Amino acid sequence: MTPAERLYAAAHLAAVDRPPCVCPGGMMNMIVSDIMRETGCTWPESHLDPAKMASLTRALCQNGGFENYGVPFCMTVEAEALGADVDMGDGEVEPHVVRSPLSSALEADRLRPFDPDKGRPAVVLEAIHLLKAAGDGVPVVGNLTGPISVAGTLVDMSSLLMEFRKRPEACHRLLGIISDALIAFGRAQVKAGADVICIAEPSGTGEILGGKRFQEYAVTYINRVLDAVPAPTKIVHICGRLRSVYHLLDSLHCDAFSFDAMVGAHEVKPYLTGKAVMGNVSTHALGVMPREKVKQLTAAAYKQGMDILAPACGLPLTTPLANIKAMAETARELTERPHA
Repeated sequence: MTPAERLYAAAHLAAVDRPPCVCPGGMMNMIVSDIMRETGCTWPESHLDPAKMASLTRALCQNGGFENYGVPFCMTVEAEALGADVDMGDGEVEPHVVRSPLSSALEADRLRPFDPDKGRPAVVLEAIHLLKAAGDGVPVVGNLTGPISVAGTLVDMSSLLMEFRKRPEACHRLLGIISDALIAFGRAQVKAGADVICIAEPSGTGEILGGKRFQEYAVTYINRVLDAVPAPTKIVHICGRLRSVYHLLDSLHCDAFSFDAMVGAHEVKPYLTGKAVMGNVSTHALGVMPREKVKQLTAAAYKQGMDILAPACGLPLTTPLANIKAMAETARELTERPHA
């Protein structure tokens, strides 16, 4: 099987020769300093140059790393396009929002109109086009920041959480505008060649929102985006502990569900019908532990029920390439799921 065939099959619970080993990109960044040194393509330049962006993710795959390409390498593209001020960071720090354009959800109509063909969205689209044009059988993962997480950068998150309770109509208006932008960006990514769309929600979690508002806001608007973006494979990643929203996870309209290292596959799988589970190798372990420990943790994740092997979150830039290779090597050695 090609890597693209393997990921598609695993995400749709079809037979595979072995588990895929991927890292989507976006919030779940795959780029590490070792690869920047290897390619000479560095941050922040690679966030702004589609050829350098494509070169970085391609090099990681070609150097024995993850079996996919994934762009962008941060979760600020949509927020910036909608009007937030972003510090592009440096070789050690990811881009981050430094000024929110709104003081309240009531001001949603002040957001800048989203145009996927301008600014950094256009950079991402061109990078996807370059990666897909290679025709090498490696899946291209396009990434979207979850609607709650985008909202929490356009309005101060603590204020937004209060407004979820006090001004639900205004919040739904804001999230509707954000979702329309994400739909436009997601559709453009698929048109450019993305095989997979991954939505990551570090802020729209059960821990932060609670079950009721997770359903009202996170599930509603994630599904609105998923339903409107015609990607062959759709992945959703939710950060944090999930116990308070286990019963809601199956209502997400994704093919594969990804989650944090603190959550066990055996806890989540009973609540998911017809969905693959993805993850959840500790990024801390990948960053600091010996490669043999990384191999053990990767094999254990598969044994516990993971259909797609992946880091549990975005990688620290200091993660050794040797540890990423160890994770990928382990996936290649697994041909049949052992019995727990």
